[in-house]
Amino acid sequence: MTTDQRAVPRVVALVPDLMDRSRLGGLGRPGEVDLVHVRAAGELREAVAVAPTALVVVDLGRPGVLDAVRAGLGARVVGFASHVDTDLIAAAEAAGCTEVLPRSRFFARLAELL
Repeated sequence: MTTDQRAVPRVVALVPDLMDRSRLGGLGRPGEVDLVHVRAAGELREAVAVAPTALVVVDLGRPGVLDAVRAGLGARVVGFASHVDTDLIAAAEAAGCTEVLPRSRFFARLAELL
């Protein structure tokens, strides 16, 4: 299989913060990752339903995110939050996030998450 025939992993992201979004843009070189941004938690399910999705990444501090995760997204979900927001991290784990990381660790491990 050539590089052109290789399936490109699709990542759906709810990461509205511009600084975080720019860091997320470093997930791969163009053509290596299909990165789809959504603006609100209510858009996550629809974005995942459009095409097979390898990963959903969410900023857990955004309204409605935990409800969307609880409802099921049909894909691996990795969330991030401030390391001091331990209640939110615990709630995200209980809601069904595959993995929950402090923001700094999330961005340090970004390449390996996929």
